[in-house]
Amino acid sequence: MARTKEFDPDAVLQRALELFWERGYEATSMADLVAHLGIARASIYATYGGKRELYLKALDRYLQSRDPKVVERLSQPGPALPALRELLDSYIAETLADGRGCMVVNAAVELAPHDRQVARGVHSSWDVLETSLTSALTRARAQGEVPESCDPRAAARLILVVLQGIRVLGRTDPDPGRLRDAAEQVMASLH
Repeated sequence: MARTKEFDPDAVLQRALELFWERGYEATSMADLVAHLGIARASIYATYGGKRELYLKALDRYLQSRDPKVVERLSQPGPALPALRELLDSYIAETLADGRGCMVVNAAVELAPHDRQVARGVHSSWDVLETSLTSALTRARAQGEVPESCDPRAAARLILVVLQGIRVLGRTDPDPGRLRDAAEQVMASLH
């Protein structure tokens, strides 16, 4: 007869996400996971697989919780530029308030160059963001908020790069003035 789990796998996965987000993959040992999660090593392996599988599940959870919020924010009816401004401001505020950075950016820098599965998750997240930005900017152009000459896809790519740069700079050198100046220049480039 199989034993029932004496822990909530969903809650443990959330705690693993928090630890990986804080420390990164390489700096988190299996001993760290056992201590932080409060479950035995054998339970981690039996429930999630090894450290890498647990990390991938945690990254996926992060993506599933973040990406839909951005899509929703940018797809609201009405003027698109205020929603874009709000997105830029929220990235800056989150970056300044939380020294962990963005787990997607952290994964991109630490693991994506040599881990295809992580790279797919990172690229998927960035594709969702780029598509949402492109749609919002297409709507903005149709509503006369940006000039007809604005290329929504190219502008979306610029914003994607700036947003990810905000996350990287916020983790390494959280100068609010630098981040806000970048956001101002993005908005100015759309007029």
